[in-house]
Amino acid sequence: MMQELSTINDLPATNVELEPEKIEDGKDGGPSFHCKLYSTELVHKIAQVFIPGLATACVDNTSGDIFKIPASVAADVRKEMVEYITQRSENFVAESVILEGGQDGQVSDHPYDIISDFVDDFASSKRNLFSRVSGWLLSEKREDKIDDFIQEMEINGFWLVDKRETIAQNLLKNVDLKNEHHCNMKFHTPEELEAHVLKCSYRSMSCIHEGCNAIFCASQVDKHDAVCPFKIIPCEQNCSDMIMRREMDRHCITICPMKLVSCPFYAVGCQSPVPHCKLEQHRSDDLHSHMLFVLQSIHKEVSMEDLKRRLEQLKDASSSNNLALARDVRSLTSAVKDLEAKLGPMEISRKHHEDLEAEHGPEEVGSKSKTPEDVESGPKEVSSKPPEELEKLSDKGSEM
Repeated sequence: MMQELSTINDLPATNVELEPEKIEDGKDGGPSFHCKLYSTELVHKIAQVFIPGLATACVDNTSGDIFKIPASVAADVRKEMVEYITQRSENFVAESVILEGGQDGQVSDHPYDIISDFVDDFASSKRNLFSRVSGWLLSEKREDKIDDFIQEMEINGFWLVDKRETIAQNLLKNVDLKNEHHCNMKFHTPEELEAHVLKCSYRSMSCIHEGCNAIFCASQVDKHDAVCPFKIIPCEQNCSDMIMRREMDRHCITICPMKLVSCPFYAVGCQSPVPHCKLEQHRSDDLHSHMLFVLQSIHKEVSMEDLKRRLEQLKDASSSNNLALARDVRSLTSAVKDLEAKLGPMEISRKHHEDLEAEHGPEEVGSKSKTPEDVESGPKEVSSKPPEELEKLSDKGSEM
């Protein structure tokens, strides 16, 4: 099977070379030298269509045939294919006029779409009777055979890309009626043409970034530069590093000092994302807000007004330096509880205290906190004796 494929170069010559093309002088003595530059990227893209199209044509042409395999007909089918798509491209102007007058649907005028349709039409024309009448066209086995044959041709170098691009150049010029993808400038002398080629927007250029092998038209330099994966650019998260664009995502989520992380006090309410390198500064700058979050987690039913008053008491009772040593929720909670133990029960505003009593009962609320009035009057002695015994003690005291 392998010997059926070869790197034969018996395709019709397509004389597209770099030297100036001389056009016969017109009666009016017009320009005679034509610039032949074109969109390098588009020509390469068109050339990539040929191999899958050829593989499809060969597989469908030999399906169900015990005497033929795709490789045995590849050379002949390739020659037919080149002749077919070349003729279609040369007749494209006439075809486009007919299509505009006879079709309601909009037809793409992009050269790539036009030439792809030519290739598809040719592949369809090569289907044998077995392919047409059986379910072959819808089978997974067909797709597998096409993929295998594409790989076989590429491994054997059956139709090299430079040969395909030579054909694609001619096809492009035939169907690019708007002159959007090739240069159509003409000049009177070779010297004029040579001067133009040096600045033509379709002249080929290579990427300047190390590791990138891309080739493109001069007019596409900025477009490529904006997406080139090998270009060294500043970190997207504004750290001081210069990173290759292709490595940017990995840098930003792994080693970048400016990558965003959650605050260590996220669990108690601090939702601020913090650059990793500024985490310590955030702990210091937001210490008091973190303390307030911790107080909220300890005293879940206390009003914000009372919590803020308690926070001020804690700030006065301890230096910020000691509290700043707490690096996470557990250590800061422990430090806050120790300070609260020294300060005693929290003062709760009268209105909020009454609301809590109504909801939970006076005994439960009284055991947890005290009101400002309680603080002012000082501790009160409460007897545990029943009322009857208290009355007897009172009577004895009066008799004495």
